[in-house]
Amino acid sequence: MLNPHSSKELQSALQHGDFEITGRFMLGSNYTFLVNVHHEGVDYDAVYKPSRGEQPLWDFPENTLALREVAAYIVSETLGFHFVPFTTIREEGPYGAGSLQQFIDYDPEYHYFNFTESDRQLLRPVVLFDLLINNADRKGSHVFFGKTTHKLWAIDHGICFHEENKLRTVLWDFAGEPIPSETLSLLARTSELPPLLEPYLSPDEITALLARSKALLRSRKFPNQPRDRRAFPYPPV
Repeated sequence: MLNPHSSKELQSALQHGDFEITGRFMLGSNYTFLVNVHHEGVDYDAVYKPSRGEQPLWDFPENTLALREVAAYIVSETLGFHFVPFTTIREEGPYGAGSLQQFIDYDPEYHYFNFTESDRQLLRPVVLFDLLINNADRKGSHVFFGKTTHKLWAIDHGICFHEENKLRTVLWDFAGEPIPSETLSLLARTSELPPLLEPYLSPDEITALLARSKALLRSRKFPNQPRDRRAFPYPPV
């Protein structure tokens, strides 16, 4: 699966190139590093999330967040959302196995909470994607636009795909509205996902994803906020 917004050369580099740490992202509870990837004489920036740096969560299996990052990329590409940067698993690295993701150059000061209204209106596919993958941590800084093309991107999908309803998001703008047909049609190929996701998710998690897709196709509406549990991530940005 090739992201049309990342070159074959970049994808090959992230899958096979040597890489070294050049910095660390200090926000967040898990260890996340900026790395420089060297491949065939070319350097690429990428984001490395080693499984060893994941903080244990009571409701998610240990050392699975990096796998979920790759699963989110597979869902995004297979269904045609195309807003998760290219992501792969590397078995070797400075701190062991982990995910390696294409780095996107963007303005960190421009995020969901200060988007223009026209940019907010572009978020419906992200909301549908989060409903499908059961995103438990959609913060405002996890959606942004690239500096050069103003293309929409979505990142940080380690806490997703739980079989129980865990949706926590700041993106409640469209609650109760019908899902546009052209957006809902992205779910048409969901049945193709199970064999692609088997290396990354449990059978129960894959079954739950298929059930969520069927429920969304039946309801054809963005749900309202739940009243029986926390609906927002913390912190929200």
